[in-house]
Amino acid sequence: VQLQASGGGLVQPGGSLRLSCAASGFFLDSYPIGWFRRAPGKEREEVACIKRTDGRPYYEDSVKGRFTISRDNVKNTVYLQMNNLKPEDTAVYYCAAGPRDGVYCVPEFWGQGTLVTVSS
Repeated sequence: VQLQASGGGLVQPGGSLRLSCAASGFFLDSYPIGWFRRAPGKEREEVACIKRTDGRPYYEDSVKGRFTISRDNVKNTVYLQMNNLKPEDTAVYYCAAGPRDGVYCVPEFWGQGTLVTVSS
């Protein structure tokens, strides 16, 4: 079981990035799947999650209207489109899946993290 995240980088405030997370060894649609982040000096927080049962997303309040999570079941990949990025979005972003047959994201499996830096 593996989650491979990619797509991080340096972007100016107001810019956009798309993170990708490819799963292997299991099917994403059997799990809730989401993105978490850990900013410098802060606790890890949930950013967005796709519920397993109905495939609907939910978001942390500070990213609503700016971030969009989506899933491609054919590619077994989850994405996080991040628009209008702000310096406070700077963090290491992790994709995570689980629990199997769960509804909300309570991760069992973690990707390796990808760094997003928002700075001018």
